[in-house]
Amino acid sequence: MIINKKSEGTKLEILLEGRLDTTTSPMLETELKQSIDGLTELIFNFEKLEYISSAGLRILLAAQKIMNKQGSMVVKNVNEIIAEVFEVTGFSDILTIE
Repeated sequence: MIINKKSEGTKLEILLEGRLDTTTSPMLETELKQSIDGLTELIFNFEKLEYISSAGLRILLAAQKIMNKQGSMVVKNVNEIIAEVFEVTGFSDILTIE
């Protein structure tokens, strides 16, 4: 998985490429821990993300809990496969998806 970050003040966009699974989720978790303090807006761009596992969902949930306290979080450009995972798991009710 490739993680690209675009930062503008207290806004951070994270563009993920590849697969977010058990193997790659620790990379994202590390990036978030280093970046999330002081953010008011967090955007996950899934335009190039092909797959997400329960390990990836866990990271999104943890990020959402933090951002509920300090700002907003949006997930955008979700493909059909990931959208279906969000629907089945109920994450579509928890996350803001554009």
